Amino acid sequence: MWYMVLKRLNYGNRNEEKRAITMCTAATYKTTDFYFGRTLDYEFSYGDEVAVLPRNYALAFRHMGTLKAHYAIIGMAYVVGDYPLYYDGINEKGLGMAGLNFVENAVYQEVGEGRENIAQFEFIPWILAQCASVEEAREKLDKMNLVGTQFGEQLPAAQLHWIIADEKECIVVECMVDGLHVYDNPVGVLTNNPPFPQQMFLLNQYMHLSPKQPVNTFCEQLPLEQYSRGMGALGLPGDLSSTSRFARVAFTRLHAMSGESEAESVSQFFHILGSVDQQRGCCEVADGKYEITLYTSCCNATKGIYYYTTYENHQITAVDMHRENLDGETLVHYPVVKGEHILWQN
Repeated sequence: MWYMVLKRLNYGNRNEEKRAITMCTAATYKTTDFYFGRTLDYEFSYGDEVAVLPRNYALAFRHMGTLKAHYAIIGMAYVVGDYPLYYDGINEKGLGMAGLNFVENAVYQEVGEGRENIAQFEFIPWILAQCASVEEAREKLDKMNLVGTQFGEQLPAAQLHWIIADEKECIVVECMVDGLHVYDNPVGVLTNNPPFPQQMFLLNQYMHLSPKQPVNTFCEQLPLEQYSRGMGALGLPGDLSSTSRFARVAFTRLHAMSGESEAESVSQFFHILGSVDQQRGCCEVADGKYEITLYTSCCNATKGIYYYTTYENHQITAVDMHRENLDGETLVHYPVVKGEHILWQN
């Protein structure tokens, strides 16, 4: 996400600098175990990898020294020189975190004395490496400045906001011109703009929606009939804007039902985020260029398993952090599996 801040797009004979407003969606889900994941939507991939950060990896921070011992982390990242720039992840204690684009709203703080100054690209490992719960994350946030220090000249600070969740609670963190805000997140989802309180307010437009069939409240004298199943959710948005995706995935997540098994839970989670999948051709970002759902992740935060699918590979692939040496010192990373895998039955 860090490298998606500026992108040169060619519109006919004009070259314009445009902000790459990546559209992503994150959600939580609970059955027997706790699940956390997201979609990442963009027009091309930068080479994403599932990265396992073991407990003794020397985790260096620009303003806070080096953590030589910490919780193990697994997540999707862009790995640069053996350093994982995490888009999302979970730690071995069951805490999950993801950064989603928040363009033209995110404003980072200045480095200040007496505060824990954390660059935005370090925010996910800073929290996941040290916090076992949302409650502990809140304590870290109280002491922290979220600063705009760049990872490198070619990787400027991306404008993001974050969702942090465990099995008990969920919060949203937004750093804006008026400071760092931490919001309780009762719906367990996040998309992009506008700021989270406005997203929650806009759900008032859909309070009449229901998974049940409607009754005629329009006029008792009119013989209005149900002509189709699913009419209780008439008005649920289906476009790809961030406000519409927020409402749609919130409705889907809050009404989703599944069995308690791992297979049933993982399958249902992918269906929840599948409600806001982006198909090539539906969201044009430039002539002949379309945003798509590059990958969808589902993390079993209880067991430390990272499941994912990609646009070209609908088969669920998994990496179990506990199959790695979590007491090691070296980052382990796996390129995403590419190409559709089809199971032939004859």
